[in-house]
Amino acid sequence: MGENSSPRRIRADAERSTARILEAAETVLAADATASLERIADAAGLARATVHRRFASRTALLDALAEQLSQRYLGGLAEARVKTAPPLIALHRLTEIVFDLKLCHRFAVQLTAALTPAVLDGLDLLFARLRDTGAITAVDPAWCRQVYLALLHEVHELPTDSPTLASSATAEETEAKINLLVRTTLGALGGSHGATALHSPASAASGDVRPVDHGS
Repeated sequence: MGENSSPRRIRADAERSTARILEAAETVLAADATASLERIADAAGLARATVHRRFASRTALLDALAEQLSQRYLGGLAEARVKTAPPLIALHRLTEIVFDLKLCHRFAVQLTAALTPAVLDGLDLLFARLRDTGAITAVDPAWCRQVYLALLHEVHELPTDSPTLASSATAEETEAKINLLVRTTLGALGGSHGATALHSPASAASGDVRPVDHGS
């Protein structure tokens, strides 16, 4: 029993140390993207040798941060049910999740390596479904995804006192940004006024999401 439990305990300790390092790295690098492994070790409350044992180089640490965020993106795609939920509801829910991740991972979201092929495929599937239901008219899911990601950055960076946010029906800043991003994305990709109105939380909660008839 003792022989079996010791390796498990060592693995558990290593996992806890790794989690502490990644958490500290996220905080430290968000404040100073050039911070050294030594500063990250100090912030994690660990010996510098421990950090170097887990991550042989700064590049290895950045790769781990990107991988961690990629897994959370994949979890967000699953939670938003991009494969099965009505696509307008999935788009709104996914946007909520991504805004949450941007708040918690201010440094890692800048790492393009986090956008793995699996993450990009999930986004492309969502935009293909939006097109198929008539919510947008743009035919290339990859282009739709690029527009969405570009707008995501711009909307997230909007200052609190932006007139664009002031025109929102909600006083809550994050919700106003989510609504703005979804509405602007749909409009940019050829959605009609009816489609952009259907993304609202009230519509999502009631399930009142219908394909848009572009012939009317």
